[in-house]
Amino acid sequence: MNKKRIIIGVILAVALGGGFFYRFTHLKSGGGEHAEKKEVGHKEEKAGGHDEDKEKKEKKEGHEGHDEHGESSSVKMTAEVQKQNGVVVTPAKKLRLGGMISATGKVEANADRIAHVSPRISGKIVAVRASLGDSVSAGQALVTLDSVELGEALGRYHQSKTKLALAQSNMERIKNLVEKKIAARKDILQAETDYKMAQTELHTDEERLSLYGVSASDLKGENYKKPLLPVRSPIGGTITEKHAIVGELSDPSKSLYTVADLSSVWVLVDINEKDLSKVHKGQAAIVSVGAFPDLKLKGRVTYIADLVNEATRTVKARIEVVNPGRKLKPEMFATVELALPSDTPAVLAVPEDAFQELEGKKVLFVTDDGTEFEPRKVELGRASGGMAEVLAGLKEGERYAVKGSFLLKSEMQKGELGEHGH
Repeated sequence: MNKKRIIIGVILAVALGGGFFYRFTHLKSGGGEHAEKKEVGHKEEKAGGHDEDKEKKEKKEGHEGHDEHGESSSVKMTAEVQKQNGVVVTPAKKLRLGGMISATGKVEANADRIAHVSPRISGKIVAVRASLGDSVSAGQALVTLDSVELGEALGRYHQSKTKLALAQSNMERIKNLVEKKIAARKDILQAETDYKMAQTELHTDEERLSLYGVSASDLKGENYKKPLLPVRSPIGGTITEKHAIVGELSDPSKSLYTVADLSSVWVLVDINEKDLSKVHKGQAAIVSVGAFPDLKLKGRVTYIADLVNEATRTVKARIEVVNPGRKLKPEMFATVELALPSDTPAVLAVPEDAFQELEGKKVLFVTDDGTEFEPRKVELGRASGGMAEVLAGLKEGERYAVKGSFLLKSEMQKGELGEHGH
């Protein structure tokens, strides 16, 4: 019995000892793996952080390099190519900028260059040779009339012409008779008198035909056997009105055409009463219209009304403008800027045509050596007479492209930097 207890005790002791040993060794190996994993994870995290910092640094360096490249954008162009393309470089200067009065108005035809075309005698229209909108020259036939009155005048002219020829023949015959002492001397005096009277009658008939519109050159060679009368334009210009219709009767009281010379037009504007003391005849003006916003036409004040409009408290003024290409058309609305005398200190000013727009900012193409141009952002102040004040971005004496800046901008945007410089 005691022997069995001893054996059972030994078995229990071995079992307990084996379980304790297994637990101890398992815990020890698990902790080591955990520690090792922790250490490896820490190293990987540290390495990953290093890579991330490196990537951030590379991105930052790349961004800085891009900015640096963007700031150094420029375009090169040799002096020869500049001359060929109309690029002009000039130093920045200070100028006195005057004030400006802005007014709105309407374009009208120049009343001094308008003609109403009508016949000088009555007749029936048999041919119409011009239409609305046509450009005509001075003396060009626009209409042909069949006129009874002209027929009568032509008949008298031909009679006078025949009478003159007979009077001349009779005078020469009597002269021969007098020389042969066959006729008396008083006969030659009478023949000379008849000849001069025939000359006067023919001259009167020619003048009448000239008033009707038939010249002496037209009558040579018996060209006017039919009473057809051309009605000619007295001036060169554009036909703005047409009332001529084939088959209708026409007379001097009816205008067949209106011809306007639109190479020069008027712009009538309203000047505020408070600005009247600053406006005078001969004053320079700049005219622009909505249809051509980039078009700036120069004109001068030629008339200022003597009456003030009671309702608007404005005074009418007339600006005469040269109209190249006939872009300004009657009834267009226009904006007029009247330049005022300059009485302010000189400021750094640049022509408005020299500015270009990049990324929504106004820039000038500035150059140090005359061949490499850098787009320089500038801050602008007031404008007057086509000049704009530069508040920042440009210094007096710095050279910039006063003409051809659009070409420089195009070359830069195309990426052909320096292509013209080679």
